[in-house]
Amino acid sequence: MSAGLIASAGARTGPRGRCVSTETRAGIQVGLQDDLAADAEAVARADGTSLNETIRDALAEAVDRRRKDPEFKKRLRDIVEQDRELLERLAK
Repeated sequence: MSAGLIASAGARTGPRGRCVSTETRAGIQVGLQDDLAADAEAVARADGTSLNETIRDALAEAVDRRRKDPEFKKRLRDIVEQDRELLERLAK
């Protein structure tokens, strides 16, 4: 598997300099450094799962951790309030 950074139309640079395609929600292309991709493939093989399933599970765990993090939830509430204020101002 070629795991270098992948750029595509609609891609943006995500955390840690990775390119993340934002073209669709169902099929997201993620570019990983070679060593991280190799490690993820090894984990998938050892667990007897696909790389895709391993990545989905890791993302689900990361989202779940964030949902339980009070500081993260506060940041989300702040964003919601900022967006609410902006939308109300624009709706006038």
